[in-house]
Amino acid sequence: MKFNKETYLNWYKTMMLVRRFEEKSAQLYGQQKIKGFCHLYIGQEALVAGMMSAITPDDKVITAYRDHGHALAMGVSANAVMAELFGKATGCSGGKGGSMHMFSKEKNFFGGHGIVGAQIPMGAGLGFAEQYLGTKNVSLCFFGDGAARQGALHETFNMAMLWKLPVIFICENNEYAMGTSVERTTNLLDIYKIGSAYDMPSFQIDGMKCETVHEAIAEACERARRGDGPTFLEIKTYRYRGHSMSDPASYRTKEELAAYKEKDPIETTKATIISKKYASEAELDAMEEVIISEVNESVVFAENSPFPDPSELFKDVYVEDDYPYIMD
Repeated sequence: MKFNKETYLNWYKTMMLVRRFEEKSAQLYGQQKIKGFCHLYIGQEALVAGMMSAITPDDKVITAYRDHGHALAMGVSANAVMAELFGKATGCSGGKGGSMHMFSKEKNFFGGHGIVGAQIPMGAGLGFAEQYLGTKNVSLCFFGDGAARQGALHETFNMAMLWKLPVIFICENNEYAMGTSVERTTNLLDIYKIGSAYDMPSFQIDGMKCETVHEAIAEACERARRGDGPTFLEIKTYRYRGHSMSDPASYRTKEELAAYKEKDPIETTKATIISKKYASEAELDAMEEVIISEVNESVVFAENSPFPDPSELFKDVYVEDDYPYIMD
């Protein structure tokens, strides 16, 4: 598949925004301005960039607690994400979700879930809703290699294939579940093969390239939209930082980290842009400066925003609706 100038520049812009935002988040966490848990997406940016060019604005996305990158890529503003990290009322979850629970109904981003693997059946539920309503929309459900060990995955895969739900299950395999390598948790190192037990189309994808991510997700979307059911993608990627900000990542070698950084998705995309003369290095540097300013402004916005009113504590616990129920 050939990609044009606009696509490459959008990929670069998205990845750069996520990278610079996450680097600033790490700095603020060290200053204790961001508290609680904080899981950074540095190194994995090609997944959300490649995804965005392959889906429509009406498709639904759900993920785990490493969710800042997904929120930003889906169009949630840096202000709203940063304010949520600060626990402020102007955050995308009203300051009540924090790092692990980003949501935006307007952008069709459904979280942000702290319970490992909980989003897998919920992702199938989003797909079922679209099927029930008769749309052509797709649900994209992200989870990590650790969550692939959850029993809920198998129950969900069985149901999704049985009902041919329009869901793309995406395992972001960054090689480690917290500090435990994939090799120590399973004899099946190729996680995508789990899907074969359910006759689900399943593929292993290079997640350090926007091109391969886009192609795999676009093909899976096409399959789902024509009613052929779910796809399971194991997208091989890597996080440069620890599992969370409290993790020094001493369980891996410097050589391993350096080897992955040689395939950095931002640098490879930048090299392609320059080689194709889509933009000069000076133009990309200018783009980066704009992004850095946007991130810095989000910090000011978050710091100047109010904390939620104490009365908010009892709101959003239950949903009150006006839907009529038919009683037998």
